Amino acid sequence: MDMASAPVATRGVAPVCASWREEEWCALAAHAAEPNPFYHPAILVPALRHLAEGAQVRLVEARDTAGSLIGLLPVLAKARHSRYPLGNVANWIHDQCFYGAPLLKAGNEVSAWGHILHQLDEAGWAGNFLHLDGVDEDGPTVAALTDLCTREQRGCKRIASHERALLRSSLDGESYWQAHVRAKKRKEIRRLANRLTELGSVAHRTLETNDDAGEWAEDFLKLEAAGWKGSEGTALASIPATCSFFRDAIRNAARDGLLDMLRIDLDGAALAMLVNFRLGEGAFSYKIAFDERFARFSPGVLIELDNMRAALCDSGLKWSDSCAAPNHPMIDGLWAERRTIAQFRIQLKGRGARRVKRRFAFAGIGFLESSISSLKGRRI
Repeated sequence: MDMASAPVATRGVAPVCASWREEEWCALAAHAAEPNPFYHPAILVPALRHLAEGAQVRLVEARDTAGSLIGLLPVLAKARHSRYPLGNVANWIHDQCFYGAPLLKAGNEVSAWGHILHQLDEAGWAGNFLHLDGVDEDGPTVAALTDLCTREQRGCKRIASHERALLRSSLDGESYWQAHVRAKKRKEIRRLANRLTELGSVAHRTLETNDDAGEWAEDFLKLEAAGWKGSEGTALASIPATCSFFRDAIRNAARDGLLDMLRIDLDGAALAMLVNFRLGEGAFSYKIAFDERFARFSPGVLIELDNMRAALCDSGLKWSDSCAAPNHPMIDGLWAERRTIAQFRIQLKGRGARRVKRRFAFAGIGFLESSISSLKGRRI
């Protein structure tokens, strides 16, 4: 296997855009072993442009012997790892990113990982190890990584994991609803939906090609800002950088076929809205908002049911990731499947003193964590 390294892109979005061919990046995303729209240029480029850490992000690319792009990972050098003052490099998981698997061309996963890790081995700015966050423990990305690490005798340790709701079933929407939602809850939701129609004209809509995605984005920003997130200053519209990111990401995703938006309107005004990013056979539920004045009708649940039914009747989709926190009180009761999202720490190598330092750092932090865990266990 040829592991010749390709150069790491310089900092900031301008050099990346000047030297990269976006169509090549899009092609890699379309043929990646794991779909990850958050690392597609439609969404990653606005993040690099608008979000605070974007100027420090490096895009590490992998190319095969023919020069074709087979891997891409955005990384950020960090001075600390959890409580420890150990320099490291991490895949970039910003506040608007809910999945961290690199783009690895299907069939070239191990080779692409080799290119990426070997570049980090040679990079002094990469610190002591790679911290990989937000990846599917059972997916091809992790399988290829562990395979390569075994071959190269490179340390690779899972350091944390949690489960989040996933929708993956061969059932249609109605059958899934009957199978996985309790009868009492189904009855209550039907009652709320019926009561809502008593207030006015209710329309359930999906963004179509002739709809203006920009207008839908503005409706979403206003809807979210009117609720508790707006009051606490955490709504997308509350922060100019995230507002700009959202507008650009929605426009780009609509242009590139990644955008899926749903809404429920009451008398022509948005009552609830939901944003999905789709890529390949997967979808990610990015954001949801609803009018809290009508909270007694559970508009968030109603639009999630619309989303569930639409996903299950779409032959092009095999699964949808909720992007939700673990043990989410609402979505966990609707979606029965789970996805294990994990963090890994991967040893970096290098040459001479750097190689020795990294080996001891990787072993040392593992020893400290094991010792602390053992002490906690004894106290219990």
